[in-house]
Parts: sequence; C-alpha cells; structure tokens
Amino acid sequence: MAYYSIFPEKDTTIYSHPDRTEMNTGNDEILELVKEKGSNNSLYYPSRILIQFKDSEIKNIFETKILNKTGSYSSSLELFSAEHKNLASNHIIEVFPISQSWDEGTGRYSNLPTSSNGCTWVYTDNSTNRINWVTSNFPTNTTGSIESDLITKGGGIWYNDNSLKATQTITQDEFLDLNLNVTNITTKFSASILSNLIPLNGIPNNGFILKIPDSFENNVSSSKGTLSYFSSNTHTIYPPKLTFKWDDSEHGFNASAKTKGELNVSLYRNKKEYNQNDEALIRLHVRDKYPTRQFTSSSNYLQPGYFTTSSFYSIRDAHTEEIVIPFDDNFTKLSADSEGMYFKLYIKSLQPERYYRMLFKHINDDGAEIFDNNYHFKVVR
Repeated sequence: MAYYSIFPEKDTTIYSHPDRTEMNTGNDEILELVKEKGSNNSLYYPSRILIQFKDSEIKNIFETKILNKTGSYSSSLELFSAEHKNLASNHIIEVFPISQSWDEGTGRYSNLPTSSNGCTWVYTDNSTNRINWVTSNFPTNTTGSIESDLITKGGGIWYNDNSLKATQTITQDEFLDLNLNVTNITTKFSASILSNLIPLNGIPNNGFILKIPDSFENNVSSSKGTLSYFSSNTHTIYPPKLTFKWDDSEHGFNASAKTKGELNVSLYRNKKEYNQNDEALIRLHVRDKYPTRQFTSSSNYLQPGYFTTSSFYSIRDAHTEEIVIPFDDNFTKLSADSEGMYFKLYIKSLQPERYYRMLFKHINDDGAEIFDNNYHFKVVR
C-alpha cells in the first residue's frame, strides 16, 4: 500500500491583534495559533493559519495513482510542533477549506516597519491593492470573519459545510503535532481539479484555514497559550505536509506464506541511495531461519519466501528515530509476486539528504514479529 506526501506552495499566519491586522508573515519559519494580549488593553486577539498545496500535485496524485487503483483513499494534513508556550490543558483545532484566494507574501513578524505585501487579517493580498476578505453577506455555504465587536472583522472566509470540517483535540501532556483527516476536503478539491474525471460537485482549491473554535476566539478575556508549528520556510526537516494514503497492494501467494517458525529477512536488489524523485520498488528476501533439510537440485536460498497478507512496512528517520510512515493496517501492507515480497516507496515524500530505516512487521500463527535489522537508505538530491 502507499503513502505519498506533498508540501505547501504557501502558508502564513494572520493576526487580529490591533498592531498586526495589516501585517503579513508569509516568510516566517513558524505558524502559530495564539491569542495575543492587546498592547493598550487586557483583551486577547486570536490568530489563524492559512496553508495551500499545488493543484498540479493534487491532480497528479489522483490521475496517476489513486484513480488507477481502487479509488479509495485517505488524506491527512500534518503540522509539526515547534516551541509551544504557556499551554492550557487542552486545545481544539478546527480546519476548513478556504473559499477565497489569497497571496502568501514575503513579510515577517519581526519586520519593522510592518510588511503587508501579502495577505493579512484584513486583506487577501496586500495593503496596496486592498482586496478585503469577505466579512458579511457571505456567498452560499460559506462563512467567516468574527462575531466579537471588539475584534477587527476579517481573518478569512471558508466553506461551512460540517462534512468539510476536520477537528483535532490535543492536550498539554500528549503529542502536540497535528494530524487532521481532510479526506472529504481533498475529495472536493480533486472534483474541481479533475471535473472531467470525477462526477462530483467540487470546490476550488484555495487551501485550508486552521483556527480555534468560534466560542473561544470571540472570548477576548482569556488565552490558552501559543501553539507553534514549523512552516514551509523552516530550516528543519519538519515542514507541513498533505499525505495521501491508498491501497496499491497485491498478494496472491498467501497459500505459500510462512505461517509459523523463525524467519530471516534481508533486502533484495535494493540501492543504498535514491534520488528524491524516484519511485522505489523495495524488495524483501524472506526465508526460514532453520529450513527443513531436503534434497533439491537448487539452493534453498534462491526460492522466494512469503509473509502472510498481514504484513506491513514502516519508515523511520535514521537519526531522529521519528516515525515518518507508521505501520498502518490499512495503508502499508506489503505486496507479493513471483519474486517475493515488495512495496513501492515514493521517495519524493521524504526529505533529501537524510538517512532512513525500514522496519517490517509480520503477523502469523506465532503472533506479531518486528524485523529491524538496520535496513538503511539515503535520499539524495
């Protein structure tokens, strides 16, 4: 099965703080959801995050990958934690598809004077052209702005269909990365991008808006701290990504699978390095650790061995040990053909100039076993 990630073409944070309603932060390394205290009062003003991925890359995934298989897939919007501050015990994050186009800009939070050459809380573009976000008389099926009269109107406009809403609750003591299921949204995007292929009513891809719930945004008397995430401009290996997962597994050799006993697993005809644009076919050589003695005319080591259909792969960063692709019962199954076990890996989803490690899980009559024998490879530019 397959995981394929793409990275943003643009992202930014927009701020409702009175000092920053016309400030663009399109070039910042950090995206943040925060309620900032006013400079001259005790009110707290929320921010929102905008993020968008290329039409051409979404189109490529659906045309050449997902639609060539079952058509069944899942997608998730992932953002990775930076340095959070003064966090409350729990937070609810909401994601909606944006319904108005916007410009990223090249401004920064720290710029003096404040830069506004891209979208802000007030404008979709900049303070020269002054195209405002819609704040009233919203088009059908959209909403936006903010209800509190103490906060400047603006902050984006989005589709308010509940089926297109994604949420995640995170707590202070748990993993604070975001991983939001946006399958319904990307299906609508694809229906618009591929209108001649998918018989659905789509919506244009203007990206995603991330925000906290309206009830807390409009409560200007308190804050829950700062949630910070790496942006596409980060100098780390943690930019946001949109990950698609679908079923591309094929396994017609279950009758020959190893249903019990100890096994040896090695890589077979694989390279040590892959170009970042490669689509690698990773092959495994599976054999009994203690084969039954028998008289044959060929080596037992040349015969392909098979895991059961309950076998999976996982990818980790070899340096940080971060799980890049988890064991996924639905989307990382291993395939099998006459040469043995294999899976397809889209190298473009990984960060270049990094080493990665592959792990394999096999479930048979003896239970589950993890094979982790330093199966390494490097991604090069």
